[in-house]
Amino acid sequence: MAKVLIGMSGGVDSTVTTLMLKEEGYEVEGLYMKLHSKPGYHEIHQARAQKAADFVGIKLHVLDLQENFKKEVFQPFIDTYEKGETPNPCALCNREMKFGEMINFADKVGAEYLATGHYIKTDGEYFYQAEDDTKDQSYFLFYVDKKVLPRLLFPLGSRKKKDIKEIAASVKGLESFSSQAESSEICFVETTYTNLLKDYVQVDNPGDVLDKDGNVVGEHKGYMHYTIGKRKGFTVKGAHEPHFVLSIDPKKNQIVVGKKEDLECSSVVLDNLNMFNEEKEFDTTVKLRYRTKAVPCHVKIEDDRAYVTLKEGVFGVAIGQAAVFYSQDKLIGGGWITKV
Repeated sequence: MAKVLIGMSGGVDSTVTTLMLKEEGYEVEGLYMKLHSKPGYHEIHQARAQKAADFVGIKLHVLDLQENFKKEVFQPFIDTYEKGETPNPCALCNREMKFGEMINFADKVGAEYLATGHYIKTDGEYFYQAEDDTKDQSYFLFYVDKKVLPRLLFPLGSRKKKDIKEIAASVKGLESFSSQAESSEICFVETTYTNLLKDYVQVDNPGDVLDKDGNVVGEHKGYMHYTIGKRKGFTVKGAHEPHFVLSIDPKKNQIVVGKKEDLECSSVVLDNLNMFNEEKEFDTTVKLRYRTKAVPCHVKIEDDRAYVTLKEGVFGVAIGQAAVFYSQDKLIGGGWITKV
């Protein structure tokens, strides 16, 4: 049976995935990656990953990628907020770390395949949404280099999260994994992103709130406290209905606010595309934020830039976020929003 490297985080998903692969007869080795430098994090999670590896009876490698992570994922996260945009660090991490550096390590240990506990499917050519739509992670994997897809295994893609927890609970020695708290969406953010940013940049810097006509109507705490669509944390004099952040000007430390209907977006422009097909013009659906529904759209690609016309309005679209194209449950590519 072929050799597979499994990314082990110490969580229930990667632990049960490891058990499944071993039971299927693969030659399995594990890898725990040290990415961010959140205090106390790795001591706990590496110990859990080692416990799981010992239980299954496989070798666990440990790879320290903190410097790479800082350069490829963490610093762009900081830089994006400084530009008044909204970052998506998980998509960068998946491309550069989990399916970049981890593939390189698989080569070093002679593993034909790389497996993870992600909820997603692949046929070696495309990604597909997971059976468990509440846990589907395809949106965050759109940026993975398509040449690695034939080497990827995702045993949980056809499973439900509750079933994975039940498997762990039923296996003597793995029961504790079934009751662990879920990991946070952004692993290196302890509480809020603004608390983290304060260690690196000046976040608290009061400035003007403007209306669409450029009139000063209130005050805010500092532009990095806000993302597009936010409706709290700033003042609007004389307002009798909710106001939402429409745009952010980092150079002037100003935010522009308006009513909900002002947030509606009918088109976006994408750069840094990662497409799994070769079509240059097509109709499909696009998801413009995680946990939002995909909406119908028309896509025209010119010079590695996608011009996307939305066939129904979307609210709160933010520059810096990912736009991911789907044809039913098939992920056909995506890019980064650079213009709304």
